[in-house]
Amino acid sequence: MKIIRMKTNHVVNPLGFLLNNPRISYVVSETEAKKQVAARIKVALDEAFSTVIYDSGKSIDIDNLAFEIPIELKPRTRYYWKVEVWADNGDYAVSEAAWFETAKRDEPWTGKWIVPEMDKDIHPVLHHHFNLHSEVKAARAYVCGLGLYEMEINGLKAGDEYFTPHFNAYQKWLQYQTYDITELLTQGENRLSVCLGNGLYKGRFGFEGYTSELYGSEFALICEIAVTYNDGTTVVISSDNNWTAAPGKIREGNLYDGEVYDATFNSTEKFNVREAELGFERLTERLSLPVVLKEEIKPVEVIRTPSGETVLDMGQNMVGWLQFRTKAPHGTVIRLQYGEVMQKGEFYRDNLRTAKAEYVYTADGSQAVVRPVFTFFGFRYVKVEGWPGEINIDDFTGCVVYSDLESTGHFETSDPLVNRLFLNALWGQKGNFLDVPTDCPQRDERMGWTGDAQVFSGAACFNMDSYAFFSKYGYDMAMEQKDRGGMVPMVVPATNVQGGGSSAWADAATIIPWNVYLHYGDKAILEQQFESMKSWVDFIIRADEESGARRLWTTGFHFGDWLALDGPDPESPMGGTDTEFIASAYYRYSSLIVAKAATVLGKTELYKYYEGISEAVKKAMEDEFFSKNGRLAIDTQTAYAVALYMDIVPQKYKARVTDSFRKRLKTDGKHLRTGFVGTPYLTNALSANGSNDLAYTLLLNDDFPSWLYAVKLGATTIWERWNSIMADGTISSTGMNSLNHYAYGAIAEWMYRTVAGINPLEESPGFRQALLAPQPDNRLKWAKACVQTAAGTYRSEWSFDNTGNLYFVFEIPFNSIAQVRLPRADISLLTINNMSLETSGITGTQQGDEAYLDLESGHYMIHYTPTKSYITALSTHTPLIELLYHTEAKTLIANLLPHGMELDPSILQGSIGEASLRDLSAYYPMKAEMLDDLDAKLAELSKANN
Repeated sequence: MKIIRMKTNHVVNPLGFLLNNPRISYVVSETEAKKQVAARIKVALDEAFSTVIYDSGKSIDIDNLAFEIPIELKPRTRYYWKVEVWADNGDYAVSEAAWFETAKRDEPWTGKWIVPEMDKDIHPVLHHHFNLHSEVKAARAYVCGLGLYEMEINGLKAGDEYFTPHFNAYQKWLQYQTYDITELLTQGENRLSVCLGNGLYKGRFGFEGYTSELYGSEFALICEIAVTYNDGTTVVISSDNNWTAAPGKIREGNLYDGEVYDATFNSTEKFNVREAELGFERLTERLSLPVVLKEEIKPVEVIRTPSGETVLDMGQNMVGWLQFRTKAPHGTVIRLQYGEVMQKGEFYRDNLRTAKAEYVYTADGSQAVVRPVFTFFGFRYVKVEGWPGEINIDDFTGCVVYSDLESTGHFETSDPLVNRLFLNALWGQKGNFLDVPTDCPQRDERMGWTGDAQVFSGAACFNMDSYAFFSKYGYDMAMEQKDRGGMVPMVVPATNVQGGGSSAWADAATIIPWNVYLHYGDKAILEQQFESMKSWVDFIIRADEESGARRLWTTGFHFGDWLALDGPDPESPMGGTDTEFIASAYYRYSSLIVAKAATVLGKTELYKYYEGISEAVKKAMEDEFFSKNGRLAIDTQTAYAVALYMDIVPQKYKARVTDSFRKRLKTDGKHLRTGFVGTPYLTNALSANGSNDLAYTLLLNDDFPSWLYAVKLGATTIWERWNSIMADGTISSTGMNSLNHYAYGAIAEWMYRTVAGINPLEESPGFRQALLAPQPDNRLKWAKACVQTAAGTYRSEWSFDNTGNLYFVFEIPFNSIAQVRLPRADISLLTINNMSLETSGITGTQQGDEAYLDLESGHYMIHYTPTKSYITALSTHTPLIELLYHTEAKTLIANLLPHGMELDPSILQGSIGEASLRDLSAYYPMKAEMLDDLDAKLAELSKANN
């Protein structure tokens, strides 16, 4: 038995984080035991645990998902902790030591805010030399630089992270970072330098991409270095007006346009610094995870374009930069320009709008490994200009940077296109989870749009441990709400965006923390965010009451079903679903989430109030949007999906609404028409309401509009628009067309939850209990997923054999249980680990055509013959539109169709698409013997495909 994944506040060995209430978590693995019967937590001031300051004793009350350590934290102190676990089979384990270290906490700063007395547009480097008279035992640096900074000591970079102090609402709070610099210091003279860059603090940034000095107009720095000598004495080196400044080699730079670096520039000028009046009240320990180099990618091809340009293809749309090695002659100017797509064989980047997105390097003749310092790029292709000699791919490395999130989820199927779609969603998260969940990483925007983050938050928590990431984002969101009366801005940090309060976007305030709670089982996220959640719903309630207290949300601006394909104006991004319906649906949904959160936190009266609001909204929506016989007044895919997913449909109407939903999809050629609101719920609502077949059809469609349409055109990330690239390879527009925009990647959550069937449960969050309910479809031969949850690793796999029998593999982690739902199963005919249910000792029940099993921790192999076959038998009686989804079948029937009839299933709508070849033979001449012969061929095709 081993104890692994030990974290404090969901971070491994956090250094200098905000740790007011340290909560530790861990996972137990490699044991045949089922349950934890007791655990013990020890905390000490030394790794040998000779100075223990807390000992829980052997206790049955320790929860490995989150255990709050009841100690009073001191400034600048490292605490070591370890866990002992006893299991029900007698297994026992003791962990290695983990640690967390506090920063300054409420200790006063001796360092001063300093500003270089230079032109504010020149990128400065601040310098300080200091002497240490003895050998160093330990040293920490506490630093915040504005806008962005990197620190070097004796020529070596401090830490391994980039873009410190990260991106947040600077007018509200400023994060400082803590560095362990013990190994960088030496006895005698030490040289410290801090390079400062614009970032979004004072550089060009914000809505429309033209604003500068959003938060400040001057570069600034505060720094303290605390040194402990071997003899136990200490010294503190602080920033003050004895420091100096000089122009740096970075000559220009901002997040949108890139960076200009001149290695030949060596300034002999020194400038004084002055103390700045920035105050200390905003300074706090960090919440942001480090932004680090997570992966490296080598270019896959050197492209020579028709116009003679040299372009490197990375093979993957990525975020970060291209690092290169060069010994170019003195004065050589190398220019790298970044883009996402090629057009007609040429380098292209008009969709970046005003962002120049380039790196310009002037060589000094020495051997150098070069990277930008204060900017990043979203790109697949890099145009190289000025390179001396032939390009050697080995000289270039793509550096993929994003927040240091642990990868936790994996999903794979028999279909390589679906697998690539999953990877595209994952890469979208990598590219846009760079301290802030940005909408896109490449153009003159890159802001933390709340709507994108909200719809993807569920998928994000499956893919990666996103607790700490979303905790920081939620903290920022709450800060921005405070002087907005609870209204949530469109983007967080709000930058220069004045508006906000749109449904779906602002509902990030409730949906994200609730998803985080479900996945990790730590109610601290709800405690942190509850006032934010509540104040957002209170904002809606006030808007409702000011407009007449109808318990409908009918005022304000709403993005609606953004970029849906069913809008009345094809040139408009606004979808066709009534915005008052969408807004009211979120009114119901968010107030219900607040009620649930209140229950978790023991706020009974608030639960009653917000649950009452939610039910009143549901009733008002029934009166407003449903006929007396249950017809939904808004006949769009999004309206049906939202109504079903958010439990707005009265129980007595569900059958009719589901039937109308299916008809709507058939009318739409069984292709999606949804935008940012409808898409995340579309397949979920179908699968949960007896229409899993249509959900799979939407997943597996590969013509426009569909997820796989982009995959077939070579997409390696998720696009902003369904048709960001046209079928002929040309880009559809330039004004708002990101090729790395993860919102539609929310389909990954359905893959985990429905295809693989791995679901957290509200009554026991954090996967202490889980629902494993895969819903197979024979159009995939197999599927498998693995999720390293807060409770441990869950696996779910299924496959069909050649005769249509189903095989499942489940893994349930230690100290967890799962309810398993097996579809189309006769419980008496199950084989479990090569035994019958009766002899296996497993309890289960038959509920309709599903078998329910209660499984403890362990590994299970189950197989059975489905009570209803999944094998799709194709024939001339099959609806024509279904035949056309099968490439081989489409080829077989092509010669039989009436002359001029379209073979595109997206065009065959309504009665023609639902008609079979036999139906059509009554109107178009088709010989019976030809149809009979075709039936035989289709039968063989069905057998081969199944």
